[in-house]
Parts: sequence; structure tokens; C-alpha cells
Amino acid sequence: MEKRRVYDYLIVGAGLFGCVFAHELHQAGFKCLVIDKRGHLGGNTYCRDEGGIKVHEFGAHVFHTSSERIWAYVNSFVPFNRYTNCPLARYKNKVFSLPFNMNTFNQLWGVTTPEKARLKIREQVREYSTKFPKNLEEYALSVVGSDIYHRFIKGYTEKQWGREARELPAFLIKRIPLRFTYDNNYFDDRYQGIPIGGYNKLTDALLKGVDTKVNVDYLKDKVALDLLACKVVYTGPLDAFFGYEIGRLEYRSLAFEHENLDCYDYQGNAVVNFTEFEIPYTRIIEHKHFEFGKQPYTVVSREYPRAFTRGSEPFYPINDARNNQLADAYRVMMNRIPNLIFGGRLAEYKYYDMDQVIASALTKVKQEIISQNGFESEQNNGIGAI
Repeated sequence: MEKRRVYDYLIVGAGLFGCVFAHELHQAGFKCLVIDKRGHLGGNTYCRDEGGIKVHEFGAHVFHTSSERIWAYVNSFVPFNRYTNCPLARYKNKVFSLPFNMNTFNQLWGVTTPEKARLKIREQVREYSTKFPKNLEEYALSVVGSDIYHRFIKGYTEKQWGREARELPAFLIKRIPLRFTYDNNYFDDRYQGIPIGGYNKLTDALLKGVDTKVNVDYLKDKVALDLLACKVVYTGPLDAFFGYEIGRLEYRSLAFEHENLDCYDYQGNAVVNFTEFEIPYTRIIEHKHFEFGKQPYTVVSREYPRAFTRGSEPFYPINDARNNQLADAYRVMMNRIPNLIFGGRLAEYKYYDMDQVIASALTKVKQEIISQNGFESEQNNGIGAI
């Protein structure tokens, strides 16, 4: 007879997906262990405290969603503030508003009306107009013209992806938002903000009552760890789980340079993008502005795009045709393994916003609880529905 497992579920990875999954399972009466190879919980949302300033250790994380359900869900754990993301672009020591809107067009061309801005853009795109752009550069030029492309898109994009824009597929920027109003709000979503006191408060609330362990590398001790639980929820890199058996998926990575400064305010905004290729970082983040801090000092972080190499952190997938085909092949292998659930940005090889990660976790955990209980209980009906 098989020895009874200690846990019902082993959840590999303490990012948003793993935390939400663990919370809902715990609420439904299942015993879970959450592990993470890093020395902290919360994944990339982890915040380090520097004298009351919550430093977004792995880049700016602004929560935004149009889902009333998801907004109510996260606010049930910790109240969110009213922070609105209004990044700036800095090019040749001049500062411009983002996303591209009437403030940008006025700063760039001196135009003051939507009609004049539209006319200027039509004039610029005319020579680049094409129905079938072959690459990102052709697509961008055909939509916004040369001024916006060369000042704000080309250098930033080439730094971000490590390739020339003409070598990148057009879909990587999907669409270029042009607003003909004086509106610097980067997101169109109905709700946005930052957890008051930082994202660690959200992580701690989600994992309240759940067993956790950090500095545990699942893939290095997989056989022993699998014996702890009846089922495994895996949120790590999809290809790494299979030992890269049929090839390696490609990612882009990031490096961060944090600096504590003895000044009240360094740049006057939470996020400033540096769009020149010659400047090696893509943006500077000043963390106190996420929570309207009044500290007499500040903390800034420079964000450097990096090629993904062995040992570095995978931050976002390169979803081109080759990688998507390889990911599909891994998914076929994944579906053959019993008692295993894959979820999250890395395991699904998808770029998710935070609200999408939470929605995916709530959907999958609800299906799991229903399958375990054999019916949708009254308690389960409440999953994610505050």
C-alpha cells in the first residue's frame, strides 16, 4: 500500500498564479505546500522595503483590469490605491508624454487640435503605406510615420528585443495606440492601482494558513518533492520541466540596477522610458511615486534588457512561429502526464498581464475543485466571485 502523501497539492512557484491557486484550494479544505526556488514569495511582484519605500524588485508592476470581478477579488485581500500609470518618454534630453496622445503631438509638432494631429500623421505615413508589412519597422512606419517611429519606437524596441526592428515580426507590437485627446493614462482599463503597502501584502494574504518553503529548486529534487503530494501544480518554465527534451524555448531576460539616492525626488514620475538606442537601459523607475511617498530620500531602478542565457531569469516569452510550435509540442507531452497541472506565464508560455494570470488561476482551480469533489458545491460557486 502506498504511503499517504503529506499534502494534497504541491504548488511549484509562489508567483500570482501559484498564490491564487493555493488560496482557493486552502479555502476549499485541501492541504497545500507552496515552494519557490527564490528566497522570497510573490514571484516578480515581490517588493523590498527601503525605509518605507516599497521597491518593485523585478520591474514596475501596475495592476490594471477591466474586470469588476478581478478588481473586487484583489481588493478583498488588500485595498489598492488610485495610482494611474502615466509614463514619460525621454529622447535626446527632451521629455514627451505617453502613450501617444495630443500632449505628445503638441510636444513633437506644436499642433493643438486633433484634426491637425491626424493630418500630420497622414502626411508622414503616406510614403510608408503598405497592406502587408513584412516586419515591425514597416508596420510601425505605416501606422505612425517617421517622427514617432524614430524617436520613440525604433531604439526602445531594438534594446528590448536585442534585434533590429526590421528583423522583428510586426505582431510583437500588436497595435500602436494613438489617442487624439489630452489623456496621459497609459491603460484603457476601468480599474488600476497599487496595493497599499506593496504587493507583499497581497501575497501574504493569499497564502495565509498555507505551508510555504523558499530556496527550494523543484527541478533539482523533483522525485523526492513529488512524493510529498498527490498532485503537482507547476508554474515554472515549460521546457525546463521536460529537461529541454525537444529543444529550448526562447525568452528575453532583464537585469536591474537599484540605487538609493539622498534626494527627495529624482525624476518626478514613477516611470520614464529612455527611447534612444545608445542609452543601454529602457527605463528608470522611481518607486516612491507608486504610493505617493513623501520620504526625504528616494530609490530608483534602471532596467536593462538582456538575452536569456542559462542561469538567468526568463521574463517574457518570444512568441514567434518557431517558439509557439515548440511550445505546442511540449503541451502535447504535458497532457500525457497524470496528476499534474501547468499554469502561469512560464508554464503556459504566454505573456500575461497580472489580471489575466489571476483569471486563469481562478478558472483552473475551480475546474480542479469540481473534479475532485465530483460536483460544484455551494462553496465552490464562490470561487473568485466576491
